[in-house]
Amino acid sequence: MSSIMESLFGSRKTPAQMLRQHQRSLTKAMRDLDRERSKLEQQEKKIVTDIKKMAKEGQMDAAKIMAKDLVRTRRYVKKFIMMRAQIQAVSLKIQTLRSNQAMAEAMKGVTRAMTKMNKQMNLPEIQKIMMEFEKQSEIMDMKEEMMNDTIDDVMGDADDDEESDQIVNQVLDEIGISLGQSMVDAPITATGGGGGKVTEAKTAVADSADADLQARLDNLRRD
Repeated sequence: MSSIMESLFGSRKTPAQMLRQHQRSLTKAMRDLDRERSKLEQQEKKIVTDIKKMAKEGQMDAAKIMAKDLVRTRRYVKKFIMMRAQIQAVSLKIQTLRSNQAMAEAMKGVTRAMTKMNKQMNLPEIQKIMMEFEKQSEIMDMKEEMMNDTIDDVMGDADDDEESDQIVNQVLDEIGISLGQSMVDAPITATGGGGGKVTEAKTAVADSADADLQARLDNLRRD
């Protein structure tokens, strides 16, 4: 049935096709008006020439008749100019409608694409993925921390250093020496026999303290 109707009345055209067709018709009409106006302007020039010729020959009656024709021709030229301006304004409006139609079609396509994307985006599924990601990330962080603790336990560097510091502090406390205090005073050089004896005495005391400290450290290591 539709094919029969199309054969009788022609196929149904879209608004965009109709706008293009009307704009082509208006463009053709403007070309025709320009052609006719050009002919009238040429005729106007000829009438002016003929009027001048008749006036020189003294045929004033004929000159007056031609003058009336000149007035009518100029009126037609003016009307053609006004008609062309009006048609051009309509053509510009149609062009604007075509632009708006094209923009509407583009927006329709974008809207369809956005609708399709929104349908494909499953928010509960995305939330589930994000929750699973956070869970696995936390598990990974926990495993990394456990591995670091295991490595520290195997290497034992920090604990050994701390235990060594405790042993040294214990020994120093037993012999009455703190870390902020010098173990022995630096030897002082003095002239004379008395000064030499004092220096030797201090050196002997220092040697004795060092020997005692070494002995205590050896005992702790054996224990």
